[in-house]
Amino acid sequence: MKDLLKDVAARQGGWLELRYHRKAQNTFDVRKGRVDVSNSRTRAGVGVRVLIDGSWGFAATDDLSRVGIEKALESARACARQLRAVQKERVPALPPVAGVEREVVVEGYRELERMPLADKLARTVDLGAKVAATSSMIQSTTSRYNEIFEEKVIVTTDGACVSMKLARAEFGLSAVAEKDGQQAVGRNNFGVTGDWTCLFNHPRAENLVEKTGKTAVDLLSAPHVDGGKHTVILGPAMVGILSHEAIGHTVEADFVQSGSVAAGKIGQRVGSDLVTLCDSGRSEHAPFAGGSIPFDDEGVPTGNTVIIKNGLLSSYLHNRESAARFGVEPTGNARAWEYADEPLIRMRNTYIAPGTQSLEEIIASTKEGYLIEVPGSGQADATGEFMFGAGYAVEIRDGKLGAIRRELTISGVAFDVLQTVDAVSREFRWDLGSGYCGKGQLAKVDAGGPYIRCRLPLGGRKSS
Repeated sequence: MKDLLKDVAARQGGWLELRYHRKAQNTFDVRKGRVDVSNSRTRAGVGVRVLIDGSWGFAATDDLSRVGIEKALESARACARQLRAVQKERVPALPPVAGVEREVVVEGYRELERMPLADKLARTVDLGAKVAATSSMIQSTTSRYNEIFEEKVIVTTDGACVSMKLARAEFGLSAVAEKDGQQAVGRNNFGVTGDWTCLFNHPRAENLVEKTGKTAVDLLSAPHVDGGKHTVILGPAMVGILSHEAIGHTVEADFVQSGSVAAGKIGQRVGSDLVTLCDSGRSEHAPFAGGSIPFDDEGVPTGNTVIIKNGLLSSYLHNRESAARFGVEPTGNARAWEYADEPLIRMRNTYIAPGTQSLEEIIASTKEGYLIEVPGSGQADATGEFMFGAGYAVEIRDGKLGAIRRELTISGVAFDVLQTVDAVSREFRWDLGSGYCGKGQLAKVDAGGPYIRCRLPLGGRKSS
């Protein structure tokens, strides 16, 4: 495919981007020991983008012949010409990617591909059965396995010629406990870029069955969190969702141009000196992050972009067009979910960098507060204001962990919360690898970090 795309591009005039993308996905859902879902899906095609007199044109085809690709090219050119007739603002000249030529097979791709699907399904069924057996109070269980195999080739007329193969694997296990008409849920979800072994070497896979069942049972008798502003220690998953949802989206350059809270704040303080926040195409500080990519969907190599350095906002996230508009280098954040999608500015692996204290030291120096580890659903907006659910919290009193608490939310304005950070652990974990980001189209991402101590409002119930 690479040779065909190179040959098609070489015969064309003007700027052209050809992106071949093949994606294969297998999914199992097992509920109460029964396989409810067993899906397999493959799609492949070529996305074609042109830039004519400052206007984009895009088309896609699943006809992988030369004729099919060239027909899509003509459609893309027609779109660009139509847009040019009505578009007032022109796309500036793009930063070059000349000389970028790579072939990458990401670790774990071949190993996961060779492993029989029957073995993956059997393990998924087995883990669900084991958590059901942990307590007579467990009324139902769900186990889910999903894997995605991707192949890409990207060729541009200004010098990019790259290809890659990668695999992502995800697993989730949940249990519902019931007693006296009350129900509670314990769940663990995790995902990686890599194979089955990488997946079950994830820290969340340790004591997976026991943790999932015990959390569900313990929450049945757990009291509620007292609502109000509290000192909290956020675990890596909570740090990750805060970094991605409440901060990461505000620094995507297209949102910045639309007036997000981060607009015009480069060089300004947005967090304490302890906060360094990054977005990387690599798996920094710990292996197998779920959003890793060697290059983006414009063929730009993906490094590590420091968004906040020691509390100061230092960079936005860019594709080639926004980089040209801001007068900076592209950061490798252009991503498309499938071949028929145009690349958008998206995050990859977003995190707060680790610090120097241990979690044990941070807990010991906390007089009163909560440790919050497991995120639930929530939302954030372009102002940086957020509200996220949390599965549970653990009370801290006089430097020691205490009782588990249930049903709470965390909320606040992200940059304000970052200003209150006064402790950052050296322990680090990627912890949102089973998640997907939605922004017009899906993107596979990861997020995480260390444990951080800060102050923010908790939603719960006042003690009677």
